[in-house]
Amino acid sequence: MSTEIGTPHGPARITRHDADGDATAVLLLGHGAGGGVGAPDLLAAAGTAVAAGVHVVLVEQPYRVAGRRAPAPAAQLDAAWLAVVEHVRAELALPMLFGGRSSGARVACRTAAAGGAVGVLCLAFPVHPPGKPEKDRLHELAAPTVPVLVVQGATDPFGRPDPAPGHEVVVLRGDHSLKSDMPGLRTAVAGWLEDHFGAVLLRQ
Repeated sequence: MSTEIGTPHGPARITRHDADGDATAVLLLGHGAGGGVGAPDLLAAAGTAVAAGVHVVLVEQPYRVAGRRAPAPAAQLDAAWLAVVEHVRAELALPMLFGGRSSGARVACRTAAAGGAVGVLCLAFPVHPPGKPEKDRLHELAAPTVPVLVVQGATDPFGRPDPAPGHEVVVLRGDHSLKSDMPGLRTAVAGWLEDHFGAVLLRQ
């Protein structure tokens, strides 16, 4: 079931997928710049999280709800995301994981500290615009001080980040869509949730 949530930049839309029984956390997932929450990699990650006992909230930014394809400026995306976070936190008193694909992964990284995220899941993080490696966004990826998982395609034209302390990078065959290796994506997400949050989240 989808619900519209008021934000400073128009209504966002959330769709909840609840885990069976008592969940240990809630994972918010945002879409890419020109896509929606039906992207195959987002749905694969969502299904994996639900199976692992984590509620999932798919978040559609206001510009997409309004029918626009061109993304809003970063500050607007972040403000709308944090408004959704506040709404979800009022409904679900659980530790929160932020995540998303491409542009949504950038939003998750930029807002992790302000939103109180305990972990960040990045699907196809766009390190730089295609063909412009000098214009990197690695400072955004480095911003979270909580565990980060990046799942990246080996031939992604948006680049590939290197692992760093607290930042795990799993490289799968394929490109920016991550559609070429869904089993690998599910395995990476499931392992990260178990390794980093299986017990930690239960204690919070």
